[in-house]
Amino acid sequence: MKLSIVIPCYNEESNIEELFNELKKVIDSFHFTCEVIFIDDGSKDNTYHEIEKKSLDYDYVRGISLSRNFGHQIALLAGLEKSSGDIIVTLDADLQHPPNVIPELIKKYEEGYDIVNTRRLDDASTSLFKKITSKWFYIFINKLSDVRVEPFGADFRLMSRETVDAFLSIKEHDRFTRGLVSWIGFNQCIIKYKANPRFSGKSSYTLKKMIKLAINGVTTMSSKPLRISLYLGLIFFVTGIVYALFIIGNYFNGLNVEGWTSILITILILGGIQLLILSIIGEYVSRIFNETKSRPLYLVKKKTDTNT
Repeated sequence: MKLSIVIPCYNEESNIEELFNELKKVIDSFHFTCEVIFIDDGSKDNTYHEIEKKSLDYDYVRGISLSRNFGHQIALLAGLEKSSGDIIVTLDADLQHPPNVIPELIKKYEEGYDIVNTRRLDDASTSLFKKITSKWFYIFINKLSDVRVEPFGADFRLMSRETVDAFLSIKEHDRFTRGLVSWIGFNQCIIKYKANPRFSGKSSYTLKKMIKLAINGVTTMSSKPLRISLYLGLIFFVTGIVYALFIIGNYFNGLNVEGWTSILITILILGGIQLLILSIIGEYVSRIFNETKSRPLYLVKKKTDTNT
């Protein structure tokens, strides 16, 4: 059996050494072949240089540098495409995904599970804002998604070769990995882990990126927002007809209609709803546009192994 460990990296120069030391402790305890694949997602620091140094010292370490920052989900995909193991573990480079949990993932695989997902248990250092936004993110996406996305999940998981090949057969540009892993099915289970504080540096997942991930998650996994737009349109269309009949009735009854405030409020509400619906439609149209361009999902600038 061969194990591939895939690690997307973005500006993780100060974390590579400590992460690899923790990984090496785990790898040295195994009695099977391993490979570690670092994907440098267009870092602006010396992340790839640190990866190169490790690849020179250890022949099972491979590094791939993408031509620019394509995003965490695409970097993760690139690593899965380059992996050759019978089982593949993915984790982040900031040490919040503890490598010492990997043996537990493998144990679940040996029990017969094709995919072993993880659920994060936040520690005291996790901000209240992040806890609340994470909770509502999963409530929101599971209400709208056609498949269930595990709450407080992470891209820290084990996948068999069969499930990775199935995942790679999905050629979407706008990807939401957690949703797609749920969508492909197979025999899955979940284990809990305690998230460590970030070892060093700052998280690249800003509020803007988290909002983008949420939008990608909803629009990738469901067409329900379009259906909701239809229902909103019908509701306001019927409401408009009723209001119009009310005004006409008052006119023929000789009643003065003092409506500047109500008219202004109505215009603002209807205008806002129309803009919202157009924005939702625009998100789906932009995804169709991205798919029709047929551009590669990522480009490789350099790699430590010329046979990769």
